[in-house]
Amino acid sequence: MYLQRTIRKRAEVSGIGLHSGQECKLTFCPAPANTGIFFVRNDLPGRPTLAARNKNVVATVNATTLGGEHFSVSTVEHCLSALAAFRIDNLFVELEGPEIPICDGSAKHFLEALLSAGMVEQEAAREYIYIDQPIYVGNEEKHAYVKPYNGLRVTCSIEFSHPVIGHQTLDIDINEHSYAREISGARTFGFLKDVEALKSKGLIKGGSTDTAIVLDTETLVNEEGLRFSDEFVRHKILDALGDIVMLGKPMLGHLVLYKTGHDLMNTLVHKILNSPDCHRSIELGANMPEIDLNGRYLWAFK
Repeated sequence: MYLQRTIRKRAEVSGIGLHSGQECKLTFCPAPANTGIFFVRNDLPGRPTLAARNKNVVATVNATTLGGEHFSVSTVEHCLSALAAFRIDNLFVELEGPEIPICDGSAKHFLEALLSAGMVEQEAAREYIYIDQPIYVGNEEKHAYVKPYNGLRVTCSIEFSHPVIGHQTLDIDINEHSYAREISGARTFGFLKDVEALKSKGLIKGGSTDTAIVLDTETLVNEEGLRFSDEFVRHKILDALGDIVMLGKPMLGHLVLYKTGHDLMNTLVHKILNSPDCHRSIELGANMPEIDLNGRYLWAFK
């Protein structure tokens, strides 16, 4: 945990695009230390790149979309979520076409690709954003805030009038094991009435019960049922972890989320970056005095 991390070898994820419904491919590729996370359009002249940073977020309706001068890419949060949980600091995400594979609507396939590639530490210290003071955005209806915590923890609550969802809350410390076991397989979800309306506009051609949880007015459409009884709130945590990658550095803090979406998460990330009095940069130190926080880490404050 002291050093930056990338992957040992290339790993591919193939599937269909959510909106086009056409075959597409993503390839995770190792990157040098201090590179960060970049999307690369292999199929465009000059192979343009786009950093996974808050300044490049151009849309947050139903998904997080990054955009730049040469291209944009939507629904980045699922693959980025796995990178956040596994502390991948440096990576090129090569794309063939304008979309990321939606797979089954979770982060499971991205996680499996990363595990198959293997992780490797690099000769550069990892720098974290450590939250010193609470940072809040939103209102009583929906809000998000982060407060000091010696690790990465998420407490998320959602409320839907639909009888299958209702009120759900989950509080979880995020690490590689908890993410793989409790979060990565949670699928995105949508309502049949919204799916039909979007398809009539030529969107989500790849949307189906193979790529998401779909609900009608009363029940679940998916024949296989849910993977978790509270799969909906678990997916909200999955999304939130993908969105905080836009900070540009891994975060140490306790996220508390109530009825949040990508729009509010983007607002929170923006406020964190613009609240220098509320956080500091730290590096892990292997030879520091005994200040073992949360039973896992030793901190070297800068």
